[in-house]
Amino acid sequence: MDLYIQSIVKYIVNCMCTENLMTIPSVPLENIPDLWEQNDVLIFLINMDNYDTLGMECLDNVEREHIEKLKTEYFKKRYIVSRMVLKYVLCHLLNKSSVQDISTYKDKCGEVHILNHKELHICISYSENIVTLAISKVKVGIDVEIERSLALKNTLKYLQITSSCTEKSASDSDFLKIWTMKEAYCKFSNKTMLSILSKEPDFNNACCSSYLLDNKYIFSVITDSGSHTINISRLEKINYS
Repeated sequence: MDLYIQSIVKYIVNCMCTENLMTIPSVPLENIPDLWEQNDVLIFLINMDNYDTLGMECLDNVEREHIEKLKTEYFKKRYIVSRMVLKYVLCHLLNKSSVQDISTYKDKCGEVHILNHKELHICISYSENIVTLAISKVKVGIDVEIERSLALKNTLKYLQITSSCTEKSASDSDFLKIWTMKEAYCKFSNKTMLSILSKEPDFNNACCSSYLLDNKYIFSVITDSGSHTINISRLEKINYS
């Protein structure tokens, strides 16, 4: 086995956190306030295919300016779906009367914030037709990837990891776990992917978990150190019209 691939495998064995096989329960919008009282982090899996036609009524002027910069209908749709769902959830959590009372913005590293609500931590990740949305009372980073085959050489060139060697072989799933953990760590630390992708994440002050959701989605979540309760659920379709 090539020494570099061996070092990647060693990283998988030593640095990856617990993987949990999980079947995701569905939750209606009305039940979210109860979940919020019981948990520190709420994570929702959202199927974009549930939303065929989308208007921009939920977007403010800054958000509409951003969507005009997006090049494809796919990127526009996932932006609208994620903001629409986020605002409807927050309406229930913050006792707002309308989604138009909630505004989002991004900082220079791309982290999403809620205007006038610094106590909330937001993180969003996409993979094909799936949106994962985290709303948290603590600092959080998430990433999701649909399990699939990878072009190994193209993947390895982005995973410059230096560790001692091992004879264990690595699968596509193993590399996807590394990728999602690195992406989640970038969002958690609010750093660009390019600045951290080639380094081994420092988990000394963080808690991390990796999940296989519905035997289909590889998902990683990172929070700051401490004992935090995390709820992962599939959000039922919102009838917003």
